[in-house]
Amino acid sequence: MLEVSALHVSIGAIEIIRDAQLSLGERQFSGLIGRNGAGKTTLMRALMGALPARGIMTLDGVDLLAEPAHRRAALGLGYMPEDRRLVPEFAVEENILLPALATGSTDARERLDRIYTLMPEVANFRRRRALELSGGQQKMVALARALMAGRRLLVLDEPFEGLAPALARRLGEVLSNLKDDGVSVLMSESNETHVIDLLDRTFRIERGAVVAG
Repeated sequence: MLEVSALHVSIGAIEIIRDAQLSLGERQFSGLIGRNGAGKTTLMRALMGALPARGIMTLDGVDLLAEPAHRRAALGLGYMPEDRRLVPEFAVEENILLPALATGSTDARERLDRIYTLMPEVANFRRRRALELSGGQQKMVALARALMAGRRLLVLDEPFEGLAPALARRLGEVLSNLKDDGVSVLMSESNETHVIDLLDRTFRIERGAVVAG
C-alpha cells in the first residue's frame, strides 16, 4: 500500500535520510523506532510533502513525489505532527474539519461522527478553542484531525510523547480500535514502550538509515 525505496532527504546541504526503504500493507500498523535526531520527523515530513525528497514513494501506486503537499491529504493521507500544529484561535471542531475543507470532502459530517464515536472526550470539548486545552488534549485533537484525512494511511509522529500514563493508555485504546476501520498506520517513537502491543511490524532508523526490525 505504501512503498518507499531509495529515499534521500536533505535539509540545506545536510543529508538527513539516506537510501531509506520501508513498506506498509493494508490494515498494517508499523513503527518507526529511533532515538531523537535519528531522522524520524524528517522522513515523515517528506512523506507529507513538507520537505523535498528524491527516490521512490508511492501510495496505492500513486507517485507521492509527483503530488504537491496539498494534494496528499486528498489521497487519504493523514498526518499528526509531534508538535500538534493546531490553529490556536480555532475551535476544536474547526481544527478537525480543516482537512475536509481543504480537500472538498463530501462526507465530512459522517467522518466527524465516527471520530467522535472513537473519541467521545474530544466531542465533549469540541466548542472550546484549541489554545484552552492541555497538551494531552491537543494531542487527541491532532489525532482527530489526522483521522479526518487519513482514510488510507495515518502518519503519526511520536503520538505518545509527553503524555501522562492515563492519557497514553487512552490513546493506545483509540489506536487499537482503528484496526477495525481498515486504515494503515505508520507511527514513530523513540522506543517501543507504548506501542509494542499495537505494531504488526517495526522499522529501525539510525542516522537516517532505515532497516526492518
